[in-house]
Amino acid sequence: MVNFKTTDLCDEHSDSLQISTIAFLSFGKKTRFSGKIETVNVYEDNVLLLEALENVPKESVIVVNGGGSNRCALLGDRLAGIAQSRNLSGLIINGYVRDSVDLAKIDVGILALGTHPLKSKKNGIGERHGILHFGGVDWRPGEYVYADEDGVVISKQPLLTDHS
Repeated sequence: MVNFKTTDLCDEHSDSLQISTIAFLSFGKKTRFSGKIETVNVYEDNVLLLEALENVPKESVIVVNGGGSNRCALLGDRLAGIAQSRNLSGLIINGYVRDSVDLAKIDVGILALGTHPLKSKKNGIGERHGILHFGGVDWRPGEYVYADEDGVVISKQPLLTDHS
């Protein structure tokens, strides 16, 4: 992966970027990641997240709007392991994760609001491929997201040469 810093991307492209206002916490082994956005909209239910993990193109970043619910976790070590095995770049979750010690060993970028020990429901309720709205930005499938220790930015166009 091409090395980048979101601060540099903001310096060079601030007029064309969206910048998330959420101060996400990092849980995966990768602290810097980027890729094409794939979206999942759920609430306390991770069945569609599992479906996305099994089907999105490699190097994608799955963005999950979990409504910010702090009543359960949407991702744990098992699902994160699927993301790693499929060579996904990362996950950005407007919600919570669990198994945080194990997540830190998984070579995927994982951003979330915090941790919660309870697993989510398994009803399959939600939506994939829609435009999500949280963190002061619109997360559109097919656009590009760049995340590191300083924040998360979204671009309509690829900003690095490693994206096609």
